[in-house]
Amino acid sequence: MSRYDDLMALEFPETVQHLTRRDTILYALGVGAEELDLVIEDRLRPIPSMAVTLAYPGFWYRDLRTGLDHARVVHAAERFTLHRPLPVEGELCARPRITAIHDKGAGRGALIESTRTITDVQGRDVATVVQTAFCLADGGLGGPQVPPPAPEPMPDRAPDMRVQVPTDPRAALIYRLSGDPNPLHYDPAAARRAGFDGPVLHGLASMGHVCRLLCPDEMDRIVEMECRFTGFVRPGERLRVDRWDTPEGYRFSATVEGRRALDAGRIRLAPGPGNDIAAALESTKLERGM
Repeated sequence: MSRYDDLMALEFPETVQHLTRRDTILYALGVGAEELDLVIEDRLRPIPSMAVTLAYPGFWYRDLRTGLDHARVVHAAERFTLHRPLPVEGELCARPRITAIHDKGAGRGALIESTRTITDVQGRDVATVVQTAFCLADGGLGGPQVPPPAPEPMPDRAPDMRVQVPTDPRAALIYRLSGDPNPLHYDPAAARRAGFDGPVLHGLASMGHVCRLLCPDEMDRIVEMECRFTGFVRPGERLRVDRWDTPEGYRFSATVEGRRALDAGRIRLAPGPGNDIAAALESTKLERGM
């Protein structure tokens, strides 16, 4: 079997999470929340992007026998789809699987896509999370040479809104408590070994900041969000987020200190009044031919 076949057949252990209200609050604080309904127990509502942390399998590129050079794996993109409103507490589980490998060839790396569907104790689907990693040192895996799908071009017009999104200097220290303890995000020595001049904020934390602030009056209508991570953000820096309105929701990109940090961003909103997640999900399936 080729390395491609080994990775496509990789078996992941099931991840079980006992989500508590404290976890939900910690996530909100890690993406900069100060709104009381996001951080106080008796009025708590979850931020939709918290889905990316639920039943999280950890840094499986290193923890499982993948044969990948985990020291040269970078987060390339993320997408989550909600099948029902997220809980603020409860037992959740997921078992990821590798769903696509886009090999760029020997010496050029490979994009590896993994997918997990998160379910609750009733066996109901809560969310599906798709993560894409760029394995810089792992091209030439064998298998079909299938190029990754090109992102849909961003709108060729001025943005409809521009939002300044601040991040706290302590944001990475708080966000790591939601399941990503990579020292790149808090240890200056580890950051220098990775080629940075200091700790950098988790890409998913930047995504969470945008989710919370880009459409605050419609946050409960978000059923899908995705973006590519194209540059780093230092804790304490301010993201400039451009938003384009579309029939399904929004497109967005973000820059910080003149460098692009998030690109090809998309938010899908539930149509009409109320949080009709099921209807929005069915619309997503029809558009993708599922």
